Amino acid sequence: MRKIAVIFGGPSPEHDVSILTGLQAARELQRSNSEVVTIYWSKSGDLFRVAPTLEGKDLVNGVPSGAEPIELTAGTGGGFRPAKKSLLAKTAMLHVGVAIVCCHGGPGEDGTLQGALDVAGIPYTGPGVTSAALGMDKLAFGGVAAGAGLPVLPRMLLVESTTSVPFDGPYIVKPRFGGSSIGIEVVDTVQTAAALVRSSPHLRAGAVIEPYRPDSYDLNVAVRLFPQPELSAIEKPMRSATTSGDILGYADKYVGGEGMVSAPRELPAVLPEAVTKSIQTMALEIAQLCDVRGVQRIDFLADGDDVFVNEINTIPGSLAKHLWVEPTVPFATLLEDMVREATQRPSRRWTSSGADGTALQAAGAISGKLG
Repeated sequence: MRKIAVIFGGPSPEHDVSILTGLQAARELQRSNSEVVTIYWSKSGDLFRVAPTLEGKDLVNGVPSGAEPIELTAGTGGGFRPAKKSLLAKTAMLHVGVAIVCCHGGPGEDGTLQGALDVAGIPYTGPGVTSAALGMDKLAFGGVAAGAGLPVLPRMLLVESTTSVPFDGPYIVKPRFGGSSIGIEVVDTVQTAAALVRSSPHLRAGAVIEPYRPDSYDLNVAVRLFPQPELSAIEKPMRSATTSGDILGYADKYVGGEGMVSAPRELPAVLPEAVTKSIQTMALEIAQLCDVRGVQRIDFLADGDDVFVNEINTIPGSLAKHLWVEPTVPFATLLEDMVREATQRPSRRWTSSGADGTALQAAGAISGKLG
C-alpha cells in the first residue's frame, strides 16, 4: 500500500505554524485509517521521518527524539528513503504515493519544494511551481491581478534608495517574498520605510510598499477548484484582546489553542450583499488566474463600498479548514479531495515531443561553434 506523506516545517519564519498544520493533517488522516508518513523539515533544511502522534511541544527544540533521517532522491524511481549511512549502503524506498504539503512561507511555499517533488515523481497537494512562485511574490501577484482588471491598491518595489512614491502616506511595508503576517510594518514616511529594508531580516530579500488605509479591514475566503469550483464562507478576522497594532499580526492569527482555528473572527462575515458578491466573483477569477490546486485562501481589503484584492495564500494555516462552515466541508473531506486532485490533476506534465534529434544531426562539430 502506497502511503500518504505529510510534509511540514522548513527553513521559514512560519516554521512553527507549519508544524501545527502538518500535525493536524496527519492526525486527521490517521482517524480515517490512512497510512501516514510524517516528514519534518528542520530549520537547517534536513528531512526526518517522525511519529504522526507528536504534539507541537515535542518540536519546540527542533528535531524530536526518535526522528529518522531521510532523503529525497530525483529521477526514475526517486522519492523518499532512509538516509544512507555509507555510499555502499542500500536503503528501501518509503513508497509514498502522494505528499500533502503543509509548509508555510519560505522554500515550502515558493515552488522550491514543489520543483523537487516534481523531479522526484511524487504527486503533491497545493500549488505547482509556477503558482507557488506567483503566490509568494506580492509584487508579481499584484501586477497579475491589476493586469486582469481587478481592483488593487498601488504597490511598488521598495529598496534602500527609495525616496518617493506616487501615493500619499501613511504606508504599509511588506516582505515581497513572505507570508501575510510576519515582517509587516505601518510607517508615516518613505524614508522610514526605506530604512526598514536595511534593518528588518524579513525585508532584505525584497520589500513592497503600498498606501495604508486605517479604516480598511481584512476579509478572507477559501477557494478550491477540485472536485468542482467552490468557495468557503467569507471570514472577517478580528484582533485579539491581548494584542494591539495597526494591522492584524502574527499573534492575532496564530497564537491560540488551535492556531488559525481559535483566532478571533466573524464567520460568516456580516456584509452588504454587493460586497459578498464582489468578493465571490473576484475569488473565482483569481483561482483561475493562479491555477489553484488544493485549498487556498484569498485575502481582500474592504473600506466602505471599496473592495481590493490583497494577496493569495497558496498553503494557508490549518489548510483553511476552519472556513468551510457555509458550505460545511469536513477536514477529512478536504484532505481526501486534495489527495485525489494530486493524482488526477498533476501539477506538471512534461513532454519531450519535438526533441527528435534533427537539431543534433544538423549541428555539425561542437568545436566549429566555439568561434
